[in-house]
Amino acid sequence: MSTADKLLANPGALTNMVRRVALEAGAIILKYYDEGHGEVFSKSDNTPVTKADREAEILIEKKLAEILPGVPFVGEEASSEGRIPDTSNAEYFWLVDPLDGTQDFIAGTEDFTVNIGLIKNGAPFLGVIYAPARGEVYAGHTDKAVRWTENNNNEKEIRIRSAPRGGITVVTSKGKKYDPELEKYLGEFKVEKVLRYGSSLKICAVASGKADMYPRFGRTGEWDTAAGDAILRAAGGRLETFDEKPLVYGVGDGSFINPPFVALGDI
Repeated sequence: MSTADKLLANPGALTNMVRRVALEAGAIILKYYDEGHGEVFSKSDNTPVTKADREAEILIEKKLAEILPGVPFVGEEASSEGRIPDTSNAEYFWLVDPLDGTQDFIAGTEDFTVNIGLIKNGAPFLGVIYAPARGEVYAGHTDKAVRWTENNNNEKEIRIRSAPRGGITVVTSKGKKYDPELEKYLGEFKVEKVLRYGSSLKICAVASGKADMYPRFGRTGEWDTAAGDAILRAAGGRLETFDEKPLVYGVGDGSFINPPFVALGDI
C-alpha cells in the first residue's frame, strides 16, 4: 500500500495534514491583511482578486501535491485563468478556495477563510476551513467535526443542534440586505433570529449549532462549499438543493458552479 493509499484510509491523519497546509496559507494571507491587503485586481467575471489569493493558492496546490501526488487540484484562482483539470474519471480531487470572502478581506473585516475540500466520487470526503483573522479552524471527516481556536489551543467537537421550538436562527450573507427569493423561502418557517456572516463561516455556523439554516440562492462555486459541506455532514447536518438532493461535485459542464442550496441542521 502506498503512502497516499494509507492516508486515504486514515482520514483523521490526512485531515490534520490539510489543517497544517491551511494554517500556512493563512499566514500568507495575514501578512497582506496586516499591511492593508495590497493591490486589488479584477478577474474576468469582475470579481476582485489580490496577491494574497494567488500566493495562498500556489502554496496550497504545492503542499497538497506533496501529500497526495497525482490527485487533481481545482482551485478558484487557477480556474478563473482557465487552468481546470479533467476530474471526470478521478476518484478523488481537491476543491480549494484559498481566500473565500475576498471582499471582506479587502474591507478589513475578519470574515474570510481558507477552504480546502477533498472530494471522493462526487461527494465531500474531508474539509478544512481556517479563518485566519479570527484564529479559528473548522475541520471534518466521516462523522467527526471539530472547531479549534488559536488563542487557547483548544479543540472541541461540534454538532448541529435541534431547531428550537421558539423559532429557528437563519444565517445569511452580509452584503445583500434584501433578497426576494430568500424572503419568500423563509416565509415558510418561524424565524427567531437572522445572523449575517461572510465566506464559508455561514456553513460553519450551522455545523457548530449557532444557526439552523443557511439558504443560498446566489451564484457560488464548488470551491466555496466543498470544505464546509464535508464539515457539516460530519457534524450531523446536510447541504442540499431545494429539491432535497445532496450537492454533487465535479459533474456537469465543468464550470464547477453550484445550484441554489440550503445548509441545514436538525430541522
